[in-house]
Amino acid sequence: MSFSRNTKVEILQSGIGSDDCAIAFLSGLFHSCGQIEKRDGKLYFKIVSDVQELFDYVNDLLKKYFASEVTPEVSENYSINKNTFYEISFEVEKFKNLLLDVGVIDLDNGQLSLKFELNKNLLLEGEMRLSFLKGVYIGASTSSIKISEDAAVSCGTGYHMEFSSQSYEFLTELSHILAEYNIIGKIFERKNAYVLYIKDAQTIQDLLALLGAHNSVLQLSSEIVARELRNKVNRQVNCINANINKTVEASLKQTNAINTIIDTVGLESLPEDLQEVAVLRLANPEESLDELLKLSTIKLTRSGLNHRFRKIIKIAQALEE
Repeated sequence: MSFSRNTKVEILQSGIGSDDCAIAFLSGLFHSCGQIEKRDGKLYFKIVSDVQELFDYVNDLLKKYFASEVTPEVSENYSINKNTFYEISFEVEKFKNLLLDVGVIDLDNGQLSLKFELNKNLLLEGEMRLSFLKGVYIGASTSSIKISEDAAVSCGTGYHMEFSSQSYEFLTELSHILAEYNIIGKIFERKNAYVLYIKDAQTIQDLLALLGAHNSVLQLSSEIVARELRNKVNRQVNCINANINKTVEASLKQTNAINTIIDTVGLESLPEDLQEVAVLRLANPEESLDELLKLSTIKLTRSGLNHRFRKIIKIAQALEE
C-alpha cells in the first residue's frame, strides 16, 4: 500500500464527531472529486477514489447521521499506474437533499449544476473545518512520497503533496483555510486543471498531524531521518573517494617523475634529501603524504615533504623538455 493511500485510510479511521462534522466531511469529499454524469436517462453524482474503504465509510455516515435507506453504488472502474480506482455513484434524484445540504449542487429553474463555491456555514467551527479538510484530503490529494522498507536503501527523493481540481476558486479557498493552520501551499495550472502543492516535509507532517494521521507522521519522520543519514553517508563516501583519487593521482605523478629521473640521469644525480623521499615513495607507491611521514625516519612536516616532491617533479619536467 502506498504512503498516500495509507494516510487516507488512517484519516478515515480517525472518525467524525457529529452530524455537522459529517456534513462538512462529505462537503469536502464531494467538492474535491465530485462529477455529474447522465446514465440511462438519469443524472448521477459520482466520486472516484483509490481508497476502497471509502464506500463503506460513506455508506455508514449516510445511515448513522442521515437515516438514509438508499445505498450508493460502487464499482471497480479502472486502473492507472497499477492503482485501482473505485467509483461511488449517487442517483441525484434520490440523494438531492443530501447534495444540496453539503453544497455541491445548485438548482436554478429546475436546471442542476455543480457548485464550486463553499458553504461558509460548514466551516464556522474548528471541528467542522477539520472534517471538511479530511474530506478534501481523501478526495483530491496525491503524493509522490515513498517510504523505504530498508533504511539503508533509498526508494525516492523529495517530498511532494498536492491537491488537484478543475476549479481555481475552490483551491484558492482551500489554500486560505490551510493558511489558518500555517500550512502554506502554492497554486499553478497544469494542462486543464489546477494544483495546490506542498513541497516542504515539515509542512506535510503538520498537515497529516492536523488531520489525525499520527502513524503516517511517525513514518514520514523516520523516512526524513533515514534520508538525511543516507545523504550524510553518501557525502562522506564521496569525500573519501575524492581524497583517495587525489592521493592516487599525486602518487602516480611523483612516481612517474622519479622513474623519469632514474631512466635519464639516475637517482644518484639528485641531492641527498631528494633521494631519500624518492626512495620512500618508490617503496610505498600507494600511501598518502601523512602515511609516508609515519613510515619515514626523516624529520619533516607534511608541507616540507610535499615541497621536496614538487622539486623532483620540476626536475623531471626539465629533463623531459
